[in-house]
Amino acid sequence: MAGSSRSEQRIGLLNGFAAYGMWGLVPLFWPLLKPAGAGEILAHRMAWSLVFVAVALLVVRRWAWAGELLRQPRRLALVAVAAAVITVNWGVYIWAVNSGHVVEASLGYFINPLVTIAMGVLLLKERLRPAQWAAVGTGFAAVLVLTIGYGQPPWISLCLAFTFATYGLVKKKVNLGGVESLAAETAIQFLPALGYLLWLGTQGDSTFTTEGAGHAALLAATGVVTAIPLVCFGAAAIRVPLSTLGLLQYLAPVFQFVLGVLYFGEAMPPERWAGFGLVWLALALLTWDALRTAHRTARTLRAQLDRAGGGVPPVKGSTARQSEIVASGVPAPDSAGSEQLDTATGKP
Repeated sequence: MAGSSRSEQRIGLLNGFAAYGMWGLVPLFWPLLKPAGAGEILAHRMAWSLVFVAVALLVVRRWAWAGELLRQPRRLALVAVAAAVITVNWGVYIWAVNSGHVVEASLGYFINPLVTIAMGVLLLKERLRPAQWAAVGTGFAAVLVLTIGYGQPPWISLCLAFTFATYGLVKKKVNLGGVESLAAETAIQFLPALGYLLWLGTQGDSTFTTEGAGHAALLAATGVVTAIPLVCFGAAAIRVPLSTLGLLQYLAPVFQFVLGVLYFGEAMPPERWAGFGLVWLALALLTWDALRTAHRTARTLRAQLDRAGGGVPPVKGSTARQSEIVASGVPAPDSAGSEQLDTATGKP
């Protein structure tokens, strides 16, 4: 039994590394789609993602959720909001990568956990521990330093962070599985995306049929690039603790940052290094506090179990879960997220 559990955890970790690794390396993919513009790439991504997940759902015969969703207008409206927000997120990210702003895009996913905490305080009236306040304050200082370094606020980073934090917050209320959520959101995106692609064709600006079969295949592959990491992420989310996923999630922006500096050759003057250093310090504080709190709570629960003679004690508000929420941060950069983690993270 223990061996089986370890094997499941190994599978979960491998899937987690695969998911976040693919999200981290995705900046290498979007430039391959030039000369298509960001708008055309985004529209193809929305359209082909629906095709891919629809086929997947047909294979596994999971359609019961769709009928339930259609009978619940409030949840359907929230899915529409999530689709709109993730459309902005995807569009800004694709434009940023293909316009030479990979480093600034990576910053958006680094600061996303801090933005999520700030939104929790402002919108949900959550209470923070001192270390969390220190992390948020350090993150705010980092944004100020980067504003000086860039000569303006890091709008790309802030847009990515705020749209993804909003997206996760909305998805928590919807409570759909990862593939189902992606299917619902892309179903809403599909007609506007298709309409835009047809309009591009009538204007003679579409590259889908004019740049060769290889280019068309790459545009169609945007659906696979969107969905495959999500499948791996879903496999990881059910096998490894949230705190582990919370640490793995930083792989994606780290890979993006390294690619931006070393592969794309983006400039990193001293003030930008200082800003990123402050962000990393804030995330270290956040993760340390979350893991410490989770450890303390687990110890308390074990003590309660011992006192109860092996019974299962009631868990009130689960501080461990809350701490893992903060540690986990963003569910999945540049993705439609998996509700398996979104629900737990209170957010993607």
